[in-house]
Amino acid sequence: METGEEFGPWLARQLKLAGRTQAELAEELQLTRAAVSAWITGRSTPRPTVMADIAKALGTDLGTVHTRTTDTQAGLPITWYHRPGYPDGGRDLGNAAAFAFDADVQVLARETCQNSLDERLTENGRPVKVRYTLHELTGEALDDFREAILWNDLFPHYSAVSEGAGSQKVGRVVDAGVRDMYEKGRLLLLRIDDYNASGLTGDDYGDGKFAAVVRRQLESLKSSQGAGGSYGLGKATLWATSALGLVLINSTLSVPHEGRTERRVIGRLELPWRRVDGKDYAGPAWFGRPDPESQGAEVARSWWADEETVTRLHLTRDRDEPGTSFLVVGAHDVASLDERAYEFGPDDDLDQGDEHEDTRDLKKMHRRLVAALGRDFWAAMTGGGSRLPLLEASVRSLRNGEVVVPEEQVDPTREQPSRTRALRAHYEGATVERLTEAGQVAARSVPLKLPLSGGGRGTLGTHPAVLLVTEAEDLDGDKNQVHSLRGNRMTVKKAGVPGLPVGTNPFQAVLLVGEAAGDSVAFAHEAEDFLRAAEPPEHDRWGQTEELTLRWSPSAYRRINALTSEVNSAVKEIVARPRRTRAEGGEALRKALTVRSKPQAKVPTGPVIPVLDGLDAAVGDTGEWQITAEVTIPRGDEITPMVPIAQLDVRSGGRPRLDWAELDALEGCEVQDGVLYFPPGTRRAKFRGATDVSSHPVRTTLSRLVVELRAGKGE
Repeated sequence: METGEEFGPWLARQLKLAGRTQAELAEELQLTRAAVSAWITGRSTPRPTVMADIAKALGTDLGTVHTRTTDTQAGLPITWYHRPGYPDGGRDLGNAAAFAFDADVQVLARETCQNSLDERLTENGRPVKVRYTLHELTGEALDDFREAILWNDLFPHYSAVSEGAGSQKVGRVVDAGVRDMYEKGRLLLLRIDDYNASGLTGDDYGDGKFAAVVRRQLESLKSSQGAGGSYGLGKATLWATSALGLVLINSTLSVPHEGRTERRVIGRLELPWRRVDGKDYAGPAWFGRPDPESQGAEVARSWWADEETVTRLHLTRDRDEPGTSFLVVGAHDVASLDERAYEFGPDDDLDQGDEHEDTRDLKKMHRRLVAALGRDFWAAMTGGGSRLPLLEASVRSLRNGEVVVPEEQVDPTREQPSRTRALRAHYEGATVERLTEAGQVAARSVPLKLPLSGGGRGTLGTHPAVLLVTEAEDLDGDKNQVHSLRGNRMTVKKAGVPGLPVGTNPFQAVLLVGEAAGDSVAFAHEAEDFLRAAEPPEHDRWGQTEELTLRWSPSAYRRINALTSEVNSAVKEIVARPRRTRAEGGEALRKALTVRSKPQAKVPTGPVIPVLDGLDAAVGDTGEWQITAEVTIPRGDEITPMVPIAQLDVRSGGRPRLDWAELDALEGCEVQDGVLYFPPGTRRAKFRGATDVSSHPVRTTLSRLVVELRAGKGE
């Protein structure tokens, strides 16, 4: 018979749970205390005939004593532990980490799916499977669930929060959630299950993934080099999406803890400071078994639940694969209050007049989850050649256990057809140099010059990122966009390409950087580390961050700006339409027109002054102004060098001058020490630049830009 935990530690815990001593067990078994002590310390094990007596003494069956894969049910019952108020009178009126994100199921999908990707078990090569279940409870099903979570014990705490709801945001949200449940007689659960993931391993209190998620804030323990998360904030979206501030957890571990792996259960409640029955409570509470080793056996720890308990808590997992199930109790979606926030496909039947409003709301949230997963994780779901998908995701909707919307597998070819085609072509080695036919995918290598860490001058090396460009399709969303991603293949950055020529055919582009470009690509791991440090908590762009400044330098973000410039230039070169020669298609036009020759204008003999003729400007990811300028030049033998000047527009007084972080020539000119030089005979030129954010006296979004060309030294 397969056994779990070692007998000694298991028996010691059962005695603590039952509130009994070694001497009391020895007396009941009519043995010496030394014999029991030897079992607990591992010096010996009881004879088979004694096992039956131990089971009887512990109030359990003989199989439980032999297998030791679960605790006996004797001892302290499952309960809620509320953290006492601070002795110094301090008050926390909510978890600050939860305010970093909106109560939006699409934000929840991005953060939780990213965490599941980061915890994928890589040894077997299989993808992590993530399933989102929307489950509405009403009637008896709702009553049974509330009984299972000991709602009557929680209600005084919710009442206390509701009484002070007018002065605090968290209190108002919780009060609305409780009222909605009672007034409408329903409760929405949102469960996130992942499989082939590590699970919440480690001790309840020590350093490990369990404690990082359940016990602590701002701690990130990731399994993989290319992990998306790094701040430890993403888990806060679970509690932020719960109108009741309540999340229940059931984890199957990849590494045994206390000799077992299945049905490790705990709950965490996030409420603001409150006073209940004259006693102050700090905020969080935990749902679990009282820890006999804590003072007064008050602190609740995780417990190994039986199948009946996880069923009542709606935490049953379908398979025994490692991973974790998070149940968001009282899920709410702020964006779902406005139907205009959605974009539905032709097959969505969300507005049928005979449907109940609750059913329509459930379907809206279902579709929003599918759309978010397809938008942000299409690349992780795409495979080709020798590259396998990293992720499989699905969404289903239930009401009291009955199917409302069948389980829907998220299909990246439906959600992002053009980008999926581009990535698959890259994996299969089917890319081309230029786009000449429909359906082709062009590939380019663009350089990311990595800085030396610690503020050192120079370049560590050049990482060749991979740029893919293909024609756009109607289902892709916004056209002419570049989606950038790294190791875990979650879309990090979405940006348009400025300064596209008029008439450019719609396209979509993908930028693979770091480990997404391939593990064997030069400096892939270094690029991964650099870009991960350049991401804010939202993981939606690359730019200046505190970590980037501390580990590299205040100007390290310019390397990312340079990469963006290289990408934009490469995209324009790929999608540019080839110019026709004079002989191509012009003969019929020349025969149909009569062109009278004009006398040639006299060419000036003195220096001519170039004129700024066109300007495209956009605000970059780090707040810098990015410009592309066109210059026209009169005919002349000598062209005056010009200095581009960037200034902020003001209503009165002198315009503050901005420094250039980058100034590059594109065509018809050269840049030397900030001065534009034009070869003789040039009639048109183009250059680009990016301002230095450190020279901005105000935020870019609060200002307007003026660009001038000045002769001489620019004064």
